[in-house]
Amino acid sequence: MRVCSSSVSDPSLNSLSFHPNHGGTLKPRILFNISEQAKMNALKNLVSPRRQICAVRKYFNVLGFSFLHTTPNTSVELHSQDQEVVIALGSNVGNRINNFNEALKLMKKSGIHITRHACLYETAPAYVTDQPRFLNSAVRAVTKLGPHELLAVLKNIEKDLGRTDGIRYGPRPIDLDILFFGKFKVNSDILTVPHERIWERPFVMAPLMDLLGSEVESDVIACWHSFTGQSRGLAGIWEKLGGESLIGEEGMKRVLPVSNGLLDWSQKTSVMGILNLTPDSFSDGGKFQSVESAVSQVRLMISEGADMIDIGAQSTRPKASRISVDEELGRLIPVLEAIKAMPEIEGKLISVDTFYSEVASEAVSRGAHLINDVSAGQLDSNMFKVIADLEVPYIAMHMRGDPCTMQNPENLHYDNVCKQVASELHSRVREAELSGIPAWRIILDPGIGFSKKTEDNLDILIGLPDIRGEISKKSFAISHAPILIGPSRKRFLGEICSRPAADKRDPATIASVTAGMLGGANIVRVHNVRDNLDAVKLCDALLRQKSSYMQCRQ
Repeated sequence: MRVCSSSVSDPSLNSLSFHPNHGGTLKPRILFNISEQAKMNALKNLVSPRRQICAVRKYFNVLGFSFLHTTPNTSVELHSQDQEVVIALGSNVGNRINNFNEALKLMKKSGIHITRHACLYETAPAYVTDQPRFLNSAVRAVTKLGPHELLAVLKNIEKDLGRTDGIRYGPRPIDLDILFFGKFKVNSDILTVPHERIWERPFVMAPLMDLLGSEVESDVIACWHSFTGQSRGLAGIWEKLGGESLIGEEGMKRVLPVSNGLLDWSQKTSVMGILNLTPDSFSDGGKFQSVESAVSQVRLMISEGADMIDIGAQSTRPKASRISVDEELGRLIPVLEAIKAMPEIEGKLISVDTFYSEVASEAVSRGAHLINDVSAGQLDSNMFKVIADLEVPYIAMHMRGDPCTMQNPENLHYDNVCKQVASELHSRVREAELSGIPAWRIILDPGIGFSKKTEDNLDILIGLPDIRGEISKKSFAISHAPILIGPSRKRFLGEICSRPAADKRDPATIASVTAGMLGGANIVRVHNVRDNLDAVKLCDALLRQKSSYMQCRQ
């Protein structure tokens, strides 16, 4: 095997060469090919293999690397105590998303600590085209495993998940490839890193780009860019392939796994109908407290075209007092069970609006498909772990404080609301991701009406592209997540339009939904489904026309 760092990122370390033996470990062949002449001269005087190995080991220990089994007659493996790696995932046999979930669990159990997830892509097969469509993604992780140890672990995971020898590029339940291993290049009979065909494969490059941000955060990331040999690094390669213009075409689309299917939010905007089971919600408190009235309202919203129903059993209006888990479940579960029994609910998605992890867990066990958390995990420290285990989409909303304190003066102060909402929301989502919630299961909500003044809400509605742009500096994957907006009948609309009664704010709601959609919102949460659906259809048509127009100009 040949292991070397990029000369761009670390000119002091160019190459180390080894012979792999039958056990998959490494025997030393050349242990001192250090580029700096001074280090070469120092090593020339070391005549015994043992002294050579000890000298090189000492040098690499200074760099943060170490040797294992460093005697002349035994095998060695060069590795870092902590190496950052990128691993690609693919599947097109069986339950594809379940294959991904199981692979991630096995990776974590094997000493691979996952730190970032790419988006999830459904892609047309490449090379061998007569086979089912693939799911593709990638993860960044940290591991103490050496490159060949890591390869062996991944091959065992593939085997455990049912992969057998078959035709190259053919169908498989899981495919795990090492794209990058720290700052090193690896070349052996069984492993090449960076993966030799990265640069020609959009279904690999798209997830790989998701794991980065527009700001180069470390020497390791700079090294990955340098491996391309291009002045613009990975971004330049991605653009040459077609970049973002490739996403949404028949060959490759970003998808959100939900229920038993995949949601492609680029094709149409989803309408989420609001069902409040509370006696004190600002718009319709007390109207739907009985099971019969709640079911009737759901039936109406579905008939008017709702794609999702969001059920809330705890009021989150300003100054609302908090109820207990038991009281919230007492309101929620009978209605949820009745809704699940409705024939009309087939093909629709049920979301539960809660900040309690216990409510989330019970709701999903009773058939809910998504969890909508206004606090993004701030009001229940166990929420992220529970959602990670539930493996359902998670709507993370921006809010400062809680419903009782969110409109306090200290929570309403912003220097730049879009920039700060992006930063604060990203920090919550990063914590969620580190807790095991993949980026491909996250939906962002900037929290219109929550710890925001009227002008802040307006800035957000027109500034959704700025929010995505700010997040993209740190994570392309999170910046590509679906955005949900919920301006429906909010107080700021009443202030602007002089409509003190919440149920008189539907025209203003339609205008705010239109503004948000044209700025990039993918899901709209509304009380009045029928009238807002017309606005959604028009905006979707405008966006399709704009896309077609831009393609013609190119």
